[in-house]
Amino acid sequence: MSPGKDTSAASPPPGCPMHQANATPAPPKPAPPPGCPMHQAATPLNPDNNIPALAQSPFPDQEIPLPTERVISSIPRAKTEDNSKWEYPSPQQFYNALRRKGWETPENAIETMVDIHNWMNEEAWAEVMKWEKEHSGTCCDPKLLRFQGRPQELSPKARIMSFFGAPKPFDRHDWVIDRCGKEVRYVIDYYGGEDDVVNDVPVFHLDVRPALDSVESAMDRLKFGVREAFARFKGEDAQASTKTA
Repeated sequence: MSPGKDTSAASPPPGCPMHQANATPAPPKPAPPPGCPMHQAATPLNPDNNIPALAQSPFPDQEIPLPTERVISSIPRAKTEDNSKWEYPSPQQFYNALRRKGWETPENAIETMVDIHNWMNEEAWAEVMKWEKEHSGTCCDPKLLRFQGRPQELSPKARIMSFFGAPKPFDRHDWVIDRCGKEVRYVIDYYGGEDDVVNDVPVFHLDVRPALDSVESAMDRLKFGVREAFARFKGEDAQASTKTA
């Protein structure tokens, strides 16, 4: 374009499609097949756990029928008026969740996996309650408000410990509890240990602590750290006294 030349009324070049009166329209794009995820409406996520509702129906290629009964946990659920507890997924829902994530899992191992899953959650809540005893004077009825699995994200503590050679956790959850109107986040790192060959059971270790989201949580962790160090010192001192005697 030459400077100063008015091109507002210029005609398009002969080869331009907009210059052709009878241009053939582009063929419509084919629709995705009915089974394609992009063809289906997005499944709404449960805001309490950030996962979609889990169906109880078997997978098309599933060979073993799995129970659909759900176990009631001991963990009190917030945002309810009937003091209800959280429910664990049934073996069928657990299997569906694994398949939805693309994890191939033996169907005959699902019920055992659900038992382990439920046990670890009960242990995690018991550890949370140990921390919450520090606040029993202001709240004696904490409840689990919501949770989220974050297996691909190392917590700051796990990242620092792994830098010094410690094993990385195989899973991580963030739990938010309702401490009588105050939301408090906990971080739970799950570690695998050496299996108990005597009892033929897997061994797991849980590292449960309040997230460093507030000065109050930081003080709780400091107090617990000092208390554990003192208890360890007293235990070593007692062992040394026994050996000397």
